[in-house]
Amino acid sequence: MLALDVDFARARRFMRDGQLTPNGVTDPLLLQAMDELPRENFVPEALRERAYADAQVPLSGGRAMLSPMALARLLQMALPQPGERALVLAAGTGYGAAVLARMGLQVTAIESDPALAAAARHALDFSLTENRPVVQQGDPRLGAPAGAPFRLILIEGMVEEVPSALLSQLGEGGRLVTVRREGGPVGRGILLRRAGGAVSEVAGLDAAAPLLAEFAAAPGFVL
Repeated sequence: MLALDVDFARARRFMRDGQLTPNGVTDPLLLQAMDELPRENFVPEALRERAYADAQVPLSGGRAMLSPMALARLLQMALPQPGERALVLAAGTGYGAAVLARMGLQVTAIESDPALAAAARHALDFSLTENRPVVQQGDPRLGAPAGAPFRLILIEGMVEEVPSALLSQLGEGGRLVTVRREGGPVGRGILLRRAGGAVSEVAGLDAAAPLLAEFAAAPGFVL
């Protein structure tokens, strides 16, 4: 089936009513954003018929987009609020950044792969008429210190560790969400929150996500 034959508006409604809401995604702003954004614009053209499937979508360079469910659960943990400043790391083609922007947040997105960063800018130009995220090519492990502090940081994939440099970019009451590796292709969504100068952690539901090479744990010392 060609992507042109797909009724994407109907597929979005099915994603909302068949995947998200039956599985505990209830944030009305989040549901509205994902219902209105053309996710197919962020997917490689040859794979657009899979844009709304409950699965990861392969990208270039061995990367992949989070499934709609995994992204929605992470963002719901973070409780995004309109007007907040958000940072999206390993942003891929920009869909997670677009969802946050559509919810009314001011978003900076960092992507290390130049081709994916260019694809993200292109997709955002065609998907949002206002409040577009700023996409920068760079090392996601470093975040965006010049723009800190942020109220929300999303690492859009699976990590083995969260660099301390990113935690330092969270403002008071700031939240960082990602998927932490626990062995195998399925990890666990986690929420890190800064309050009173300390960072606490809340574990969420299991989630499948692509492992991000930039966020692999540093190798231990070997004799």
